[in-house]
Amino acid sequence: MLTVHHLNNSRSQRVLWMLEELGVDYELKRYQRDAQTMLAPPELRAVHPLGKSPVITDGALTVAESGAVIEYLVDRYGDGRFSPPHGATPERVRYNYWMHYAEGSAMPPLLLKLVASRIGKAKMPFFAKPVARRIGETLQRGFIDPQLKLHFGYIDAELAKSTWFAGDTFSAADVQMSFPLEAGSQRAGANHLPNIRAFLERIHARPAYRKALERGGRYDYAS
Repeated sequence: MLTVHHLNNSRSQRVLWMLEELGVDYELKRYQRDAQTMLAPPELRAVHPLGKSPVITDGALTVAESGAVIEYLVDRYGDGRFSPPHGATPERVRYNYWMHYAEGSAMPPLLLKLVASRIGKAKMPFFAKPVARRIGETLQRGFIDPQLKLHFGYIDAELAKSTWFAGDTFSAADVQMSFPLEAGSQRAGANHLPNIRAFLERIHARPAYRKALERGGRYDYAS
C-alpha cells in the first residue's frame, strides 16, 4: 500500500491532489507542525533522515521532495496521463521547466519573505528589535518584493499563452505549480494578477482537488 506521510498545511497537499487525480488508493499518515516553531515533528525522521514532508513510501521504496514524488506517481500510476510524452516537444520542454521552476525559482523568494517578516518578531533584547525590524523591512523592500513582482508578472504572462502550464492540457506541472501560486497569493498578492487568479479558480474547482482537501485536513492556502 502506498502511504503518504502528510504534514498539515504544507506542500504535501499537492501529493494528495495528484493521487486523487490519478485515482490511486493510498494510506494517509498525518503529522502536525509544532505550534510554536511551525516545524515538522521529529517522528518524520523515522521515515526520511531530513524529517521533511512530503514523503511517500510505496512498498520498500521511499520518495521525498515534491517534484520527485509527483513525477514518480505519474510515471508509476499515470498510464500516460498528466504528462506530455517524453521527447523534445514544446509541451514536454514546458512541462519539465515548470516542474523544476516551482521549487527552484518560485519558492525561494517566498521563503525569504516569510523569514524576513519574522526577523523583528524573534526573541531578542528589546533594544535590538527596532534594528532587526528595519533589517527585515529593508530586505523585503530592496530585494524580496521586487523579485516576487518579477516572478509573478512572468508567470501571469506565461499563463496568458495557454490554459495550463504545459499547454492546453492539464498536467502534473499544474499540480506542482499550485503551491507557489497559492503561497504567493497569501504572502505577495499574486492572485491580483488576472491569469494567476483564473488558474487558481480552475484548480480549486477540480473535483480531485476538493477531495484532497477533505482528506488532508486544514490547508490555509486554498482560500
